[in-house]
Amino acid sequence: MSEISLRVVDTPADLPLLDEGLRRLSVDLGDTHKGDVALLEHALFGAHPSAYATLAMEGDDLRGVALYSPTLSTVRGAAGVYVSDLWVAPEGRGHGLGRRLLAGAAMLAAHWWNAKWLTLAVYEHSTESRKFYERLGFGPQTGATVMKLDAQGFEDLKGHAR
Repeated sequence: MSEISLRVVDTPADLPLLDEGLRRLSVDLGDTHKGDVALLEHALFGAHPSAYATLAMEGDDLRGVALYSPTLSTVRGAAGVYVSDLWVAPEGRGHGLGRRLLAGAAMLAAHWWNAKWLTLAVYEHSTESRKFYERLGFGPQTGATVMKLDAQGFEDLKGHAR
């Protein structure tokens, strides 16, 4: 394996590669994939960016992606970074690339918004991913349940802002 470089997605020209990696992640996880380049463009380059991303490249070949966003915790008294998506191509696994992508997201988040912690979610059926995160020192959050509001509930809730 030759040198793998990390680069921040800072131009819309990188969005097709990012989209490819995220689609491959969805396939690996058995998820449906509703995102597309337009969604990514709005999220990363809109008036109020809601996400940032890093590509791992081996020459012209995509080897991994990380998609992450700022978060703030008054309990922790600091900003953090939420990694919503992390994918490493099969040919890139076992070489420390996942760790590098997470470290890069942490470093940039610390620089950009003074992040002090990182969080992510891992599917219960993704046992290899869970083992990887545990080797890095991640542990399950206890004492809290992740709650989600679906699209219809979100729309209904917005109606109460008036």
